Amino acid sequence: MTPVHSLWILDVVDIFLVAALFYRLLILVKGTRSAQMYVGLLVIVLVGLMAREFDLIAVKWIVESLKTVWLIAFVILFQPELRHALAQFGRTRYFRSFVRSDSFGVLGEIVRGAESLAERRQGALIVIERNVGLRNFIETGTRIDAKVSAELLVTLFSPGSPLHDGAVMVREDSILAAGCILPLSSNPRISAALGTRHRAALGLSEETDAAVISVSEQSGAISVCYRGTMKHRLNEGELRSELSRIFRIRPEDEVAPPASDDVTPESPGAEGAESGGEKAAV
Repeated sequence: MTPVHSLWILDVVDIFLVAALFYRLLILVKGTRSAQMYVGLLVIVLVGLMAREFDLIAVKWIVESLKTVWLIAFVILFQPELRHALAQFGRTRYFRSFVRSDSFGVLGEIVRGAESLAERRQGALIVIERNVGLRNFIETGTRIDAKVSAELLVTLFSPGSPLHDGAVMVREDSILAAGCILPLSSNPRISAALGTRHRAALGLSEETDAAVISVSEQSGAISVCYRGTMKHRLNEGELRSELSRIFRIRPEDEVAPPASDDVTPESPGAEGAESGGEKAAV
């Protein structure tokens, strides 16, 4: 087979890029209503190729007539998938530095949600992803993929919700999953009276650079864990200030401190030791 380009490597790159594009399209439409439309579109393309190969005049004329509207039809039919694909592409770590996300607006929604949960005495565990990916923990929960809002956070942690016992995972401006399982802290200097929810918050903050907000079900106090340290009983302004400080830290300036023994429970048995083991659903 004669190569198209003088350099055969360009043909390989060309084929690889086309294959990768079709693979991503298949992944995007898998399990959705668009999958059937995608198959129908492929059938039309195959019919057009057969009509050209066997010189089927009538079929070829119909296919040629439809060519002018194919691109518009494709964009209309697959608008949600295309929008989602472009958004995902722009969120990759290679392009994140060029895109300025409205992170502080999202933090405001999270702060409002935490305050509402604290007033209602509803326990909560909210994980905000930073530079270290949390895919392993996200996959332990139920996929949500919804825009962050205070109302949604309150709903997810309501006692009647089937997902209220786990952690909510936030990335950029989206709630990726709920009901997630986090690792418990194994720091021997942590007070034995500290409950499972706070131990889980500390455990994840020791392993990653995520900011983890925990709301006490018994006292309604709000805590923030970051890099193995916990700050207790934060009001709305202090919570907003602490989150803003954490998200202003540049990756090159970060130093992961050892887990501090300045971790004390809000009150003896504040959350109750629910279960032991390395991991727990909180």
